[in-house]
Amino acid sequence: MEQSSLIKPFLGGAYPTISHGKGVFLYDKEGKDYLDASSGAVTSNIGHGVQEVADAMVQQANQVSFVYRSQFTSEAAEELAQKIADFTRGDLIYSFFVNSGSEATETALKIAIQHWQEKGKPKKQKIISRWMSYHGITIGALSMSGHPLRRERFTALLESYPSVAPPYCYRCPYNLDHRTCGMACALELEASIRRIGADNIAAFIAEPVIGAAGAAIVPPDGYYQKIKSICEEYDILFIADEVMTGFGRTGKMLASEHWGVEPDIVTFGKGISGGYTPIAATVVTKKVLEPILNGSRSIMGGHTLSANPLSSAIALAVLKYIEENNLVEHSAKRGEDLIIGLKELANKYSFIGDLRGKGLLIGMEFVQDKKTKTPFPKTMDVTNEIIKAGMENGIILYPAAAGLDGIDGAAIIISPPLTITKDECTELLRRMDSTLLQFKEQILPGSMSS
Repeated sequence: MEQSSLIKPFLGGAYPTISHGKGVFLYDKEGKDYLDASSGAVTSNIGHGVQEVADAMVQQANQVSFVYRSQFTSEAAEELAQKIADFTRGDLIYSFFVNSGSEATETALKIAIQHWQEKGKPKKQKIISRWMSYHGITIGALSMSGHPLRRERFTALLESYPSVAPPYCYRCPYNLDHRTCGMACALELEASIRRIGADNIAAFIAEPVIGAAGAAIVPPDGYYQKIKSICEEYDILFIADEVMTGFGRTGKMLASEHWGVEPDIVTFGKGISGGYTPIAATVVTKKVLEPILNGSRSIMGGHTLSANPLSSAIALAVLKYIEENNLVEHSAKRGEDLIIGLKELANKYSFIGDLRGKGLLIGMEFVQDKKTKTPFPKTMDVTNEIIKAGMENGIILYPAAAGLDGIDGAAIIISPPLTITKDECTELLRRMDSTLLQFKEQILPGSMSS
């Protein structure tokens, strides 16, 4: 193999070389097609090769590609901020643009702390988060992440922010039934606040639907309403990490809309640009920004490429495409189609323990025994084996953690572009069936015996 100077996710690993993409399909240099059933990293919300986005890219590049945010604003950034305010409605109207979801959640952390500093409450610096969560790979974002496998190398550098259990009804942390549990997982937040002291806590952060750390875990109805009321009672900001779920992925513009709850701060990434450019956003309410407006008038944060006009123009084109093609509603409908087909596969393969999710963010958890829900041990590497089988069968899947400890367990996320058609859903299910059959017949027997 020719020497490569590129550091890839797995050093020495063999990766196909991409040629081009169109719609929900990607094509490598050898001519093989792959159905992008994960939108890359749950990112390509509008699919590949959209001409309207390419046109916006060229138009902005012909005007200006870069200005520094402390020297100029741009029409593209101003229009993008307004479009987001139109989409989020309510009081979420102020956008701070960054380059990645990790930066967006870290910026949310800093804004929350600065909010309280400028209100004369500098002790409110801690963030509470949940286990089975992932908020990014930078040190602040990783400190908020309850993802043991991603934390373990850097534990000494991280804050111990994760302190409450997730709303993981398939494997309830309390061994309770969600219909009669009294929302124990939400009430744990109140207990944690009381232990730490509300005067020390700036915010609580959560993914409305848990992504990489839990494979599309959806809480029971009433959970977020209870969370929001607890945050308000104890004067704590609620941050919704919508990096994965925002802009139609779950069949709503924001996933938090499913429960009628407006966060104080929202973070966006991934789907905000559909993968056409690196950009993300931290969006705050009037309430959050007001003490800063009346105080220092400057948020302590920012990056060289924050509010980059080229990226802003691209993201604006993506959001217009979502709006003009009714992709939020389309996501909800195609998600229903996929769930029906995936349930048939779950009946066919005994190692599929649970299907969950909303819209086109669907999690599939794998188990050794369906009745006992016994997870696969980490040593079997089931998630990666299924993903590799998927690549061989021309379907791209996204890895996710599962299991209460976040170590043992196996799961994937199925999250195709919101543009997927009914016929393409049928093809996705066919390729998924072939992948699961290959795992069952060729990989699983050898793994179980080793």
